[in-house]
Amino acid sequence: ETEPPHPSVPPGLMWLQQGEGGGSLRHTCEQSDGLSRYGWLMHDGENFGVQEIRDKGLVLKTEFVKRAGGEHGGDWSWRVTARMEGAGGPAPLLSLFFYIATDGQGTLQPRLENGTRLAAVTGMAEELGSFTLTFLRPTAESGEDPKYASYNYLEAASPGLHRLTEVVRSSLSNRFVFAPPGGPRRRFFAVDTFRGLPGEPPHRGRLLLHQVTLEPPGMVEVTFESGSVADRPGRLAGGALSAALSRHTAAFERRFEETFGLGRKGFPPPQRRFAQAALSDLLGGMGYFHGRSLVQSPLQERPVAAPEATLFTAVPSRSFFPRGFLWDEGFHQLLLARWDPALSREVIAHWLDLMNAEGWIPREQILGEEAQAKVPPEFLLQHSETANPPTLLLALQRLLPDAPLPYLRRLFPRLRTWYDWYNRTQAGPLPLTFRWRGRDPQPERFLNPKTLASGLDDYPRASHPSPEERHLDLRCWMALASRVLAEVAERLGEPAGPYRAMEQALSDNGLLEQLHWAPELGAFADYGNHSAAVGLRWQPPAPPAPGQPPPAPRLMREVREAPRLRFVGALGYVSLFPLLLQLLRPDSPRLPAVLAAMRSERQLWTPFGLRSLARDSPLYMQRNTQHDPPYWRGSVWVNVNYLALRALHGYAGAEGPQRERAAELYRELRHNLVANLYRQHTESGFLWEHYSDSTGRGQGCHPFTGWSALVVLAMAEDY
Repeated sequence: ETEPPHPSVPPGLMWLQQGEGGGSLRHTCEQSDGLSRYGWLMHDGENFGVQEIRDKGLVLKTEFVKRAGGEHGGDWSWRVTARMEGAGGPAPLLSLFFYIATDGQGTLQPRLENGTRLAAVTGMAEELGSFTLTFLRPTAESGEDPKYASYNYLEAASPGLHRLTEVVRSSLSNRFVFAPPGGPRRRFFAVDTFRGLPGEPPHRGRLLLHQVTLEPPGMVEVTFESGSVADRPGRLAGGALSAALSRHTAAFERRFEETFGLGRKGFPPPQRRFAQAALSDLLGGMGYFHGRSLVQSPLQERPVAAPEATLFTAVPSRSFFPRGFLWDEGFHQLLLARWDPALSREVIAHWLDLMNAEGWIPREQILGEEAQAKVPPEFLLQHSETANPPTLLLALQRLLPDAPLPYLRRLFPRLRTWYDWYNRTQAGPLPLTFRWRGRDPQPERFLNPKTLASGLDDYPRASHPSPEERHLDLRCWMALASRVLAEVAERLGEPAGPYRAMEQALSDNGLLEQLHWAPELGAFADYGNHSAAVGLRWQPPAPPAPGQPPPAPRLMREVREAPRLRFVGALGYVSLFPLLLQLLRPDSPRLPAVLAAMRSERQLWTPFGLRSLARDSPLYMQRNTQHDPPYWRGSVWVNVNYLALRALHGYAGAEGPQRERAAELYRELRHNLVANLYRQHTESGFLWEHYSDSTGRGQGCHPFTGWSALVVLAMAEDY
């Protein structure tokens, strides 16, 4: 579970706590593993990281240091320390499996000792040149004394990263005996012979695996040395590695404080460590993905594979969503732009390079084996008329003051094309209105057809999708996009007039009110063909055909009152968008009502942050289908709460009648959000995808150090 130097020869680690039935082999993260905590505690995004994994009494610490040199990225070294916590009696034996695989492109040459200990691998790969991977003998935790261990070796055809676990599991046999001098003899499971996986064609790839079995505590080091490094100052192992790790740790802590100032703000050390882990896990989850998207275009009958693409990006959760999501990425980059602006600029450029000739960027990037292995087949397909919020522009706006002009010059044609694509394909029924395309096509199957394009999936929209819809959030995103394009154009000395004109038109408070203020709701809202009287009901199945089993009853939507064109009666995150993106003037007569809805516990206020849908809203916490629990229908989401803090901070600093009120809400909201995320992290060990509005507990995917890591900016009050 570490970053490979390059996808063509991924090295990696598995581990096994030896037990009666062979124990549980750990490799790729599965929610079912039940690990009490794992994640990066420190990671600088470039040269160094420290990760801690807690697995039923076993504490594994993995640390790496990269040392630049030569023409292929230099050397890197890796240290794994294992110790047991809590349990009395002899520690169960622990096996660490270090592997390296090729996909048929490179060559690997094992160097064996006594036929069982893989001492080193020399290899050659296109991107890495020649290299040597050395597996050093384990030592005691101090790093000084040698430690008794048993060694096993496996060589096999590699069926690809996603099936390596099965290869190892199917090769295990318990005919081996662990016999330390003067200690008890114990049988253990180890790799023996590999007989091939059922249904697998022969493979070009090759897997070499080194198994070390020892009784914790103990430490193992692995070094990767690049053939093109000329004058190496000595191997990066033992004392030299310890010294490098100490140096990097001190530099990381210093840079973290210089960047975010949490010590100066009075946060105690445990809360600072929590913030460091949030940033580090986002950086440690970054990946370089390569593959082809599956695309459905209105011009073609069947889906086609898009051209090969590469994407360097952060991800919402490396364990469970190892792929790029367009609107998530803008939020990730708000944080990373503060830590490493050059890294952030590179990621944004990668995303804009995925644009097709029309200006469309697929909102999910499912590239390569690792990504595809975690996606249900029905979600692989990307539709070329489906948008996603252009949040990358939020991050770009933050990078603008210091961005080099040549960089902006390269970006600008793509930004223009992207902007034109939104205006052309997502236009609404009236001038200066917008509508998300691609809502769920079969409304009778859903309580409220989802709008995946908006990012807010099942957030309630008009009950009957139609071309008459006007979506408030998209209109606000387009106002932001116009503003950022104008700012980029001005920096480059390009004509900014049309963008400024569009920004003014979309920020006009009077027109915004005319198109989107719902007097009956006392809030801003979407407009469309809508019925408030809908529900899900079990439909009795049709009688079965002779000799066939009876079909299951289905939960279908029942419409009890015909829809009509009107404002959609849902108060929640969408209603806040004119405030979130700061389009409402500080003296707006509507601002008090928006702030009141935010602060009302009957509506959006909770002790843990703002909930996504008002408690008194008809679809609050309602399931969308038999199998879809509520998602954006009440939970507290960190990305929108961050936008709310940013906006309140803005209104608190602007002249206007609501200034004091905004400042007061800002202080309370910031306290509630930060305190709950810290508390849940302390109790559960993780950041989560969203949080319960009634208990504050983490929900959905974990670990989720994507946009939930924005808590670091909230702590730093960096907007």
